Amino acid sequence: MALGNTLLKLPIGLAPFGLLVLVGFAATPAKADLRVCNETTNSVSVALGYRAERGWQSEGWWVANPDQCATVYQGDLDARFYYLFVADDIGGGAWDGSVFMCTRDETFTIFGVEDCLARGYERTGFFEVDTQNRSDWTLQLTDPVIDPDAGGVDGEPMGDPTEGDLETTEEPESTDN
Repeated sequence: MALGNTLLKLPIGLAPFGLLVLVGFAATPAKADLRVCNETTNSVSVALGYRAERGWQSEGWWVANPDQCATVYQGDLDARFYYLFVADDIGGGAWDGSVFMCTRDETFTIFGVEDCLARGYERTGFFEVDTQNRSDWTLQLTDPVIDPDAGGVDGEPMGDPTEGDLETTEEPESTDN
């Protein structure tokens, strides 16, 4: 049973991506996880960031092919906020944000968000996911609906790809659990 659906427009980074639909589920007796479902036409790679016992941690990469989901965090979600970076593997675009964490091209688990470049990692902008303190959360990535008469995606003018509803801190706040 779906408890609520939230539709958010995310910053469009480098490619004409559309909407990210956040859907929280409370199912019986479903396993609680954080999942990213790919409803786009291209495969995507997903990196996850969150506050762990040892501090901030980033991990990657999970691949979600078209019409498939990737479970990026297994078990009950014990924090309200998680952070994601999603890259289109074919088109080269990304769903990104302004919460910076460390990544690398190969599979990784990185502790800490400070001095990424000095430690030999890339500094990557993640976007915040508010799970509303639910123990299970699914995000659906969709292709854009383009209205050429309106000049942009979903009838809205194309704008600065960094504009959006994401928090603009450079590092995740350590007070949120």
